[in-house]
Amino acid sequence: MRRALVKSLGPIHSAFRHYEAKRPLLNASAVLYDVRYKTDVCNYAHSSYMFSRAMSAGAANVNYEEVKRMGPLVEYERRISVGELEDGDNCQIGTLREIQRLYDELGNSVHACHLDRDSDPGKTGRSRWLWSRFMPQSSVSPVKGLYLYGGVGTGKTMLMDLFFDQLPCSWRKKRIHFHDFMLNVHSRLQRHKGVADPLEVVAGEISHESILLCLDEFMVNDVADALILNRLFKHLFCNGVILVATSNRAPDNLYERGLQRDLFLPFISTLKERCIIHEIGSSVDYRRKTSAEEGFYFIQNGTSDFLTQRFKELIGEHIARPQEVEVVMGRRLEVPLGANGCAYFPFEELCDKPLGAADYFGLCKNFHTLALDGVPIFGLHNRTAAYRFVTLVDVMYENKARLMCTAEGTPFELLERIITIADAQYVAPRTSSRSRKNDDFDLCVDNELGFAKDRTISRLTEMNSKEYLEQHSEMIANKGFEVPTNETKNENAVHA
Repeated sequence: MRRALVKSLGPIHSAFRHYEAKRPLLNASAVLYDVRYKTDVCNYAHSSYMFSRAMSAGAANVNYEEVKRMGPLVEYERRISVGELEDGDNCQIGTLREIQRLYDELGNSVHACHLDRDSDPGKTGRSRWLWSRFMPQSSVSPVKGLYLYGGVGTGKTMLMDLFFDQLPCSWRKKRIHFHDFMLNVHSRLQRHKGVADPLEVVAGEISHESILLCLDEFMVNDVADALILNRLFKHLFCNGVILVATSNRAPDNLYERGLQRDLFLPFISTLKERCIIHEIGSSVDYRRKTSAEEGFYFIQNGTSDFLTQRFKELIGEHIARPQEVEVVMGRRLEVPLGANGCAYFPFEELCDKPLGAADYFGLCKNFHTLALDGVPIFGLHNRTAAYRFVTLVDVMYENKARLMCTAEGTPFELLERIITIADAQYVAPRTSSRSRKNDDFDLCVDNELGFAKDRTISRLTEMNSKEYLEQHSEMIANKGFEVPTNETKNENAVHA
């Protein structure tokens, strides 16, 4: 019965897709909403879900449940019509076309791609590996993935999340930050130490859980990750995995000037073969268009006491004590002071020690707010601390955590001395009138940090905005943490 219904709707859906391709994406005329395969809302889509609405103010009155999971394009237009999003530029709209294309292809290839969890044969990762020893086989997906790259704040993550949220709940899918994904991979490798090819087993486990893998902020700056990515993803792609990724870098620029990069280059070729590569060429940073300076970024020497006082207000009647939190593989992180979901750290305790993404993820799983005292200006002398700070900001942003900090300068000033190799070519050369004594000796030329710089400045700006803090407050309320009565008061940044 179900198959017959889906089959009967196929030609109708194809005809509408043909019509859709012939007209502009955001035409002011009627917009056709796709009939979708929706196992999580109802068993299968029915023709009554097919309707047409003019994109006008009246479209905001459409019941959200009617268009739920009807496609990224429909949801994007709905959010604009109700004021949740501002109308994107042409570059963002062009990216939306690619996302809609992938969405449509997946909807037409559910069974061929083994997306539906109910139709999965059920072999575990290790049993897949054992079976493949006797019956070698490859089941590369007939649908190519999508690799989105572009500047900071151009909406890559928002568009990927919009795409992911429209997919049926019954599909084998996963959306995860790249840092978190690689930590998970290394943990699995540790568990399968005795196996001849643990990467193949890990790939089998991942593909068993998730055929559609969405990775946010794809960036490689760790040699351990770089050396395993090619083999890992070859196994994943052979198991039918479809990759959707966002990144600030084009594939050819991944792991640029990294150690043993020649061993990483085959991964770039594999990535280009299995994904459509699309650049978001927008120069608009939408994060900076939020209401900045609504939060807890304090600039000026002597504000440590103010940060301590703010921390005490947030924990309320709870008593802050030293704590330990578990991270990964038995490791534990010492927290100097913690209470009511808030943690307090001097900068050197968190970024001058040999800590990494795993420690910061563990921190964010246990605390929703971090008070960080004494963020310095970064340069050549503290480049390692800069790397850790960038990673910390990425992890906190991904987890919608709140950052309160005292710093020696604005987000831009903190990273002003970090430049890429290309930027270094424009630095004025030393002359007789510009001696070494007057030179900026602390200038740090580092490609990875240089590329991460704009993203970090953008995220710090957004994390201090009213919009971000409202999302954070909603998150902690859902988790049941106590919110002080003065939490809603506006605390502007203190400037030097």
